[in-house]
Amino acid sequence: MNIAGNTILITGGGSGIGAALAHEFHVAGHQVIIAGRRQAALDAIVADHPGMAAMTIDMEDPAAMAAFAARLVADFPALDTVLLNAGIMVAEDRIDLAIAEATVATNLLGPIRLTHALLPHLLTRPAATLLTVSSGLAFVPLVATPTYSATKAAIHGWSMAMREQLRDTPVDLVEIVPPGVQTDLMPGHADNDQMMPLADFIAETMALLRQQPTPAEICVERVKFLREADRRGEFDAVFAMLNGQH
Repeated sequence: MNIAGNTILITGGGSGIGAALAHEFHVAGHQVIIAGRRQAALDAIVADHPGMAAMTIDMEDPAAMAAFAARLVADFPALDTVLLNAGIMVAEDRIDLAIAEATVATNLLGPIRLTHALLPHLLTRPAATLLTVSSGLAFVPLVATPTYSATKAAIHGWSMAMREQLRDTPVDLVEIVPPGVQTDLMPGHADNDQMMPLADFIAETMALLRQQPTPAEICVERVKFLREADRRGEFDAVFAMLNGQH
């Protein structure tokens, strides 16, 4: 991806990884637009970053996507980078249909719908980047969060296929693959010393994004335990370890 002068939309930019990446891109001189459901959270971040912009979006609402995209492109015609970061992670006791449907709508259908709405514009830019966010759990699922793990596996497969479809266009596709990170994605994560500190994850991720050419997958060292488990022939052992099986 280009590393200077981009106009970047970050969904899920009101907290966690999205907010931290928004800060880094803003400090680096990019025009950053953060999007999320909670106006107050977005406003607080913008207040600390003069020149940053914010727009509300509900990634579960398919009817809102086209209008959001039209308003975004009208207000920011130089838009050339979209970071599809918004996501939810909720524990499920067997099948909780409400949780499952909300997770699929936010984590999978939301990025697909928003890409559909914005891709015609991105294809007009001299160079553009779509950044998806999957998870180490795309490669070794967590039993407590089956639908979250499934949506992230789907995002990984979708990213691979879309990257190939876009190969001869100005649009690159880069997949960010986080490990567990100390954020508020799930209760207790922010204070869990088994999770990667957010500042460390952001520093390593930004360094990888600055590489030329940018790797197709942004994998910090810590996530490779999960990402590469199958190719190491250790999937069963890693699955058991991750899920507390002995």
